[in-house]
Amino acid sequence: MKITFLFILFNIFAICVYSKQSSDSIAYKLQRKKINTMLAQRAQKFGQYDESLTKRTGIFGFQTKKDIRRSNDILMDIVKTDNDVYRELKILFDYRVFQQTQIQDHSRETEQSTLGYMITINKLRKQIEVLKADAEEQRQQDEKIRNILIITVLALAAFIFLMFAFRKRKRTPVKRKTTARKSNRRA
Repeated sequence: MKITFLFILFNIFAICVYSKQSSDSIAYKLQRKKINTMLAQRAQKFGQYDESLTKRTGIFGFQTKKDIRRSNDILMDIVKTDNDVYRELKILFDYRVFQQTQIQDHSRETEQSTLGYMITINKLRKQIEVLKADAEEQRQQDEKIRNILIITVLALAAFIFLMFAFRKRKRTPVKRKTTARKSNRRA
């Protein structure tokens, strides 16, 4: 049950991360497409401006005020398009800078978490070493106590054996002839 829950949670997290990256790249691509469209419109307007400069509707093949105004209007439209392109390029560059700062921040966070993991691992290793040393010291103390107990039990067993052996010797009295002695004393 826990494994299934963790698997589902991991998949949701992966989908969220992937969708964020996809939306970021889609927004960047849309911005580039918008700029490319604006540049194509600018090129078309510049072609119209070039064409308007060659038009001469006046007497003797000269340009009229109307021709010059039309050329100026087209030129002003080109300048407005250029300003729009610059504004959109700034947005695109700001977006790129934003992405780079996000990547740098993510890199710093990853580095800090990795450093934190390394510090934690080193602390745990030191604790393991301390625990191993304590366990070895405890094992040695237990071994000493066990040896002392074995020696004590063997000494007690030897003492009890010797005690029984001496008691047995004392209990086995030498049989004397008590009646003969008593009769010798009376006589």
